[in-house]
Amino acid sequence: MSEFAGKSAVITGGGRGIGLACARLIAERGGVVILMGHDADMIEGAAAELRADGLSADAIFADISVEAEVAAALSRAEDATGGVDILVNNAAIQPYGTVASMGSRQWDGVMGVNLRGTYLACHYALPRMVERGHGAIVNIASVQALANQARVAAYATSKAGMLALTRSIAVDFGRAGIRANAVCPGCIDAPMTRFSATETAPGQEEDTIRQWGNAQPLGRVGRPNEVAEVVAFLASDRASFCSGAEFKVDGGLMATLGVALPDPT
Repeated sequence: MSEFAGKSAVITGGGRGIGLACARLIAERGGVVILMGHDADMIEGAAAELRADGLSADAIFADISVEAEVAAALSRAEDATGGVDILVNNAAIQPYGTVASMGSRQWDGVMGVNLRGTYLACHYALPRMVERGHGAIVNIASVQALANQARVAAYATSKAGMLALTRSIAVDFGRAGIRANAVCPGCIDAPMTRFSATETAPGQEEDTIRQWGNAQPLGRVGRPNEVAEVVAFLASDRASFCSGAEFKVDGGLMATLGVALPDPT
């Protein structure tokens, strides 16, 4: 497939997990991808891995929560590619805590990366997209934006804010040719999920992840490439009439009530 031929994409948090899967899929379909992240070694290594497979990829170091670094990174990406057509906002952190237990500094840190970081990337990408009359933004939110587990107050709040931000961009910039959508992954076998499993049951991560998978109607956790397929669709011209929406990639989790009836068999 070459549906992204002639297009470029910036993927924040693109060095691993869902972000890297999105970068790989867009590049495999003809796009030029820029991985953006705060861990220089990780994103450089990920970009090198893609290039070794014959794909067009580069890396730009930036802390998504620092405005000057985001501004410089988006400017570099524009200069390197001639114009950013696709922005995938994937960078996120998920420390655990309740509103009572989490201090304001940690709360602000989550908002700074997850929500403010998304705003900053969009803020600096949108003017050039408007000038060119087209652009696709895909924000990686979470099912936690729609329903909460315990001790995820800051993360869930940030992801719910991302959904409102996505709608606002769709409404404000639709006439300029910009589409904005959000993807809400469920339990995906990615680094953040493995961190959560370690926090929940140290030493029993595999069993814990299997249990989480069993809670979903499909009976398993998802894979990063399964989220990437939805992101690639939303970033492509195939989704030309999709904007302001959120798409669940959760194995049916959000369709499930937490009450199990006896099996009649």
